[in-house]
Order: sequence, then C-alpha cells, then structure tokens
Amino acid sequence: MRSGGLDAEVLGVAARIVEAVRERGEAAVREYTEKFDGAVLDTLLVTPEEIDAAVAMVGREFLDAISFAAGAIAEYHERQVPHSWFTTQEGGIFLGQKVTPLRRVGCYVPGGRACYPSSVLMTAIPARVAGVDQVVMVVPPAPDGTVNPYTLAAAAEAGVDEIYKVGGAQAVAALAFGTESIPRVDKIVGPGNAYVTAAKKLVMGDVGIDMLAGPSEICVLADDTALPAFVAIDLMAQAEHDPRAATYLVTTEPDLPAQVEEALAVLLADSPRREVTERALRDNGLVVVCPDIVAALDTVDLIAPEHLEIQMAEAFELLGSVRNAGAIFLGHFTPETIGDYVAGPSHVLPTGGTARFSSPLGVEDFVKKSSVLSYSYEALALDGPTAALIADAEGLDAHARAVRLRLAAMREIAEEG
Repeated sequence: MRSGGLDAEVLGVAARIVEAVRERGEAAVREYTEKFDGAVLDTLLVTPEEIDAAVAMVGREFLDAISFAAGAIAEYHERQVPHSWFTTQEGGIFLGQKVTPLRRVGCYVPGGRACYPSSVLMTAIPARVAGVDQVVMVVPPAPDGTVNPYTLAAAAEAGVDEIYKVGGAQAVAALAFGTESIPRVDKIVGPGNAYVTAAKKLVMGDVGIDMLAGPSEICVLADDTALPAFVAIDLMAQAEHDPRAATYLVTTEPDLPAQVEEALAVLLADSPRREVTERALRDNGLVVVCPDIVAALDTVDLIAPEHLEIQMAEAFELLGSVRNAGAIFLGHFTPETIGDYVAGPSHVLPTGGTARFSSPLGVEDFVKKSSVLSYSYEALALDGPTAALIADAEGLDAHARAVRLRLAAMREIAEEG
C-alpha cells in the first residue's frame, strides 16, 4: 500500500539537481533538459507563435470543452476569495487582517506518460481568481522541443503569462532560485513525479509550495445499492494513472467485492492502459468489508483518501460523518472523473493520508495575510502594563521597556502641559 515518505535515492538525485541549478543557473537547467527530456532548446520560453499554432491545432470542440471547464473552475473559486477586514474597539484600538495576492506563482504541469491540460486549468485559474500578478507555467518538452498543443491551448485559456519548456527537479529549482531567463517565483504549485515532489521539499523555505503530492488514490465507500461496474471503472480510473496509484473499496455489502472483481475482469479486457492499471490494482489495492456503517466510516477516516466516492443509498446523510478526505463525491452518478475536469473544485488534492490535515488547492494558496494593529495612547495605557508583565515573565526586558517608555513619555508630556 502507501509507501510513506520520499525514497532516499530520489531525494539524493533531486538534491544534486537542485544544487546544480542553484549554483550554475540556466546552464544546469539546459543540461538536465537535454539529459532527461532529450531536448536541445534555443530558448526555454514558449513563444506567442507556438501558442497560437497550438490553439489552431487542437480544434474547436476541445477549445469549447476547456472554456466550459475554465468557467466552472473560476466560478467555484470565486466563492473562496478571502477579504481583508478591520474592526475598532473602544479606547482607540484598530485591528484587522490585510489579504494580499502573491506577486508571482509557478505552476508545474506534468508531462511524461500523458498530457494534462486539466492541471493547467486547476492550478492557474485559482491563482488568477486570487489576483496573482504573474502566473508562470513550466512543462517538460518533447525531445523535438515542442510542448503538447492541448497543454498550450489550456494555458492560453487560463491566462498564463509565461510558459517555459522545462520539467523535473530542474524546473522546480529554476522557479525557486531564478535563472538568466526564468525569474524566481513566490510559490510553486502543481503535482509532478517523485523527483518533482522531492525538489519541492528541498526548496521549501526558499519559496512556498502547495503540498508534497504522492501517487493518486481513490476510496469507494459502497453499500448494496452500488453497481459493481460503476465501482470497478472508478477504481480503474485512478489505477490507470500510475503503477503506484492506490485504490480502496470499503463496503458493508459482503458480496460486493466479488462482483466488482468480475466487473474488473470484463472492463480490463479492452483497456488500453491495462498493464499499468492491473499492476496498481494488484500491488496497491485494498478491499475492506465492514460489519456496519460506523466501522466503514472509521476505516475511511483512517485511510484519509485523496478522492472519496460515497456510492450508497444515503450518501448526503453521511457527508457530515466524513472527517478526512480531499474531495468527496456523493451518489452513484458522481464519478471522480467529473471532479478531475469540469465540476469546478481544483483536482490538486492532498494524498498519502495528508487529508487528515491538508486541503485541496484553492484561492487561499495564492494569497497571504498580514495582521494589522494600531493603538492609541489611551489604549496602550490600558493594555500595555499587561503586555509588559508577560514580557517580564519571559525575561525580555526590551519588550517590556518598549511599552513603559511610551507610557512614561506621555505622562511627562501631560505633566509639562
């Protein structure tokens, strides 16, 4: 099942790449791009002409589809926008919170096994809604130096400002430290392979990151109303991502696992990704039959899955009982696929059990909050002695004197007046 933290060998490789980019900048980025992607590039920046050509190539049907998805994603995330707030209290106290969008954000979009235009939309659009000044995208190039046209078309739809042909740990390092052609960013978001995740871990602190994403995972919570074929295809939909993808079936129906296994045999027969899917199901699949719904919900919360599908008769009634899940899909006709592409919430979700304490990527990942404070003399005279007393207890003399000096100065002025 879950392998836990990052492999030490992967971390070691990523550390060498990150350090090389830190020390040698663009030269190292180009060397690794040639080594890992087979691409020798005149420029890392994707040109407007390349983007226009991609948009012309993908066809109107696809453009309409991503336009629809982009609209749903924007509408959903507009509801998340946090606002500054301020309040006053008696005696001259002014307090509040100032919300400020990040200046520059880097979105990592995977390449390799497949193209992911959906990941462009799911990272860049929340950043745009948050008010980020510049949204930058990095994506691994093909050996001939091109970028998948569907990915570029999605970037155009999402309003990405700059796109660079670089992937892997070297892309993360370039965004974190900056190179001759890639200015550094404030935060890096988006999923990638193990080396990308390791690099994000290594640069965290030099730059912000969203999360350390692991292999994709799904948990289906099902009862006797679930259709075995629906359960089977949804497990397959995650398993086809990666041989390390994890699938869980938690059920209160003892006969369901065997029925799902039969459905899997039929559906796998004509799957173009059968080898990857079967390996994931075999190596990282788990079925848990529970005596009742209480035990089933406890099991789900222990798993804390990235995706949770509740294929049960009373799905909505169970929503309040779920504590740990990245995204929750309610009912028999809400496959995880709909969340991956068009429903609206970002599909960048906590994995590996981190849904116990983490949230999906959202607008709040692209803003920062500053506390705002202002005291009048009268307010300081009331609250200051208490603050000074606590400072005394902590042995921080200057802290206490910062209050007492002000109060003494104002008393002198009052006495002279």
